[in-house]
Amino acid sequence: MAAVAADGLRAAPALPPPRSPRIASYTIGATLDRRQHTITGEEQLVWRNATRTPARTLQFHLYYNAWRNAESTWMRERRLAGDEMPHRSASDWGSIDLTRILLRTPNGPTTDLGPTLRFIAPDDGNAEDRTVAEVTLPAAVAPGESTALTIAWTSHVPRTFARTGVIGDFYFLGQWFPKIGVLEDTGWNCHQFHASTEFFSDFGSYDVQLTVPTGWTVGATGTEQGRRDAGNGLTTHHYAAADVHDFAWTTSPDYLERIATFTHPTLPPVVMRLLLQPEHASQADRHFAAVRATLRYYGEWFGPYPYAQITIVDPAWQSGADGMEYPTLFTAGTRWLAPVSQGEPEEVTVHEAGHQFWYGLVANNEFEHAWMDEGVNTFSTARTLAQSSTALFFGKRYFGGFIPWTVRAAPLRMPEDEDGLAGYAAEPHGDMPSIPSYRYWPATAGLVTYSKTGLWLATLERMVGWETMQRIMSTYFARFTFEHPKPADFFAIVNEISGRDFTWFFDRVYRSSVAFDYAVDVFTSQPYDTRGSRMFRTQVVVRRNEDGVFPVDVQVRFENGEEVRWHWTGEERWKAYEVEKPVRAISAQVDPEHVLLLDRNYTNNSATLTSETAGRAAGKWSLTWLLWLQDHLLTYGFFV
Repeated sequence: MAAVAADGLRAAPALPPPRSPRIASYTIGATLDRRQHTITGEEQLVWRNATRTPARTLQFHLYYNAWRNAESTWMRERRLAGDEMPHRSASDWGSIDLTRILLRTPNGPTTDLGPTLRFIAPDDGNAEDRTVAEVTLPAAVAPGESTALTIAWTSHVPRTFARTGVIGDFYFLGQWFPKIGVLEDTGWNCHQFHASTEFFSDFGSYDVQLTVPTGWTVGATGTEQGRRDAGNGLTTHHYAAADVHDFAWTTSPDYLERIATFTHPTLPPVVMRLLLQPEHASQADRHFAAVRATLRYYGEWFGPYPYAQITIVDPAWQSGADGMEYPTLFTAGTRWLAPVSQGEPEEVTVHEAGHQFWYGLVANNEFEHAWMDEGVNTFSTARTLAQSSTALFFGKRYFGGFIPWTVRAAPLRMPEDEDGLAGYAAEPHGDMPSIPSYRYWPATAGLVTYSKTGLWLATLERMVGWETMQRIMSTYFARFTFEHPKPADFFAIVNEISGRDFTWFFDRVYRSSVAFDYAVDVFTSQPYDTRGSRMFRTQVVVRRNEDGVFPVDVQVRFENGEEVRWHWTGEERWKAYEVEKPVRAISAQVDPEHVLLLDRNYTNNSATLTSETAGRAAGKWSLTWLLWLQDHLLTYGFFV
């Protein structure tokens, strides 16, 4: 524990032994001006070249410049998605301006890098985009060497875009400081800010002092080290975090603070800090219960949460800040009237707390492979909601090991898209998931990232069983915590743990954009007499209506309870089956266990006959359809 100075602030805390590579570490001091909606800050950045390539330049993300004007790449992509932003006053826009960038050399001169700074657009060449800046170094940073910089800047905080900004006296501040990109052996990985993807950065430590109006509550990544009176009605709050790859914070005079602790026989304890809107005071226990469920089941299934604390933020009404994750801190989302049957705040709280594992610890590149966090977490959230007590999760019934966590036809929510989009089943021909996520069509990116991935992971579970799937996920978590895994790493673990080669499966669900739809096309069971006995000739024709190929079973049931089943590779466009029995068939179904959750239209998977109707029968809206609908609504929720 660091000593507390006379001014109430602790010195920079002694760091625990590293659990991560700690490539980029920051010491930041920043002051919020609530009247001008600005943050004035200075950061000391220590960066290490962990590649085999000398670094002759440095690249930085300046995310708030996405909202500097209407011609940034982020704004252009939102228009492509059909989102015409309402008129905003000049004060509602955002920006980040570097005022000084100095290279510090131990026992040597300080070099002003400002004259070398230029804005670049590595993804689309948009000259109006200022979300990536590059500076040239006077001498290359060799592999294994470190360099130190002092960067001063001013950020203008916007009326909320992409869950960061201000409304009234509520601030939620993500991506608020100049952040260095990730250097790889092939060069800088420092993408522009895109409307349908999130972030990627290296692990490090953060020592941050935040000055805000006295009496305002602050929540931030890490833990508070102390606070002091800064004069002029201001207070400085000191936060520190180690082995994280980002830092976000929030402040408001209106928060109610609640504290609880997660304990478990085999998992480390975690202090849960909840910053709650006053009108939601009665929902505190519901937030804590959802976080406990996440820490328990993710911890038991995948691996333990390694930090001592987690902060849950209940954002202000109409702030647009709900449902967002940062290391050790996330925003939930609820309403003043939130009956238990609606699943708020439980659903979003479980999902965002779950991001602490896949986004926070298994830190893949979300610009390029967003599904590795969002889709994997969609699948994991569903599992947690299914496993949690019915008392917590409103007594809903769950079917078949995959979780229809809402019976509301709530569409998927994209960034800045409160109205939502149609579900995956209505738009299955999206982008090929294997292309970089930032290149997805903005209007349907979430359907690929969240919905399709969640569904194919659940399909994989139904093929290998939950026990094997759990070992796949826990192995992946153990090997790549505090790393930057790529898709091939996950696929290799699937093959290794299952003992099967699933390349064919990933070729279809990841390396292509084919859709899946299997149907019962013809179903008859006609009587005929033979040697004085009555027999029934049952014929079934099943059809593949889309280009996606997947092996499925075909099942026929008879009036006496018997069944006949065939296995179909699914490769032909259609397949005919025939069986003769002394009893009439009453139903035919393709994929009766509903293994293929990516089937876009499960209503045509079955057909029924009655004693009055011995001809062809179409699939009908029945209990089977309702169960399928609930399953597919898994990923139609509210996630970003």
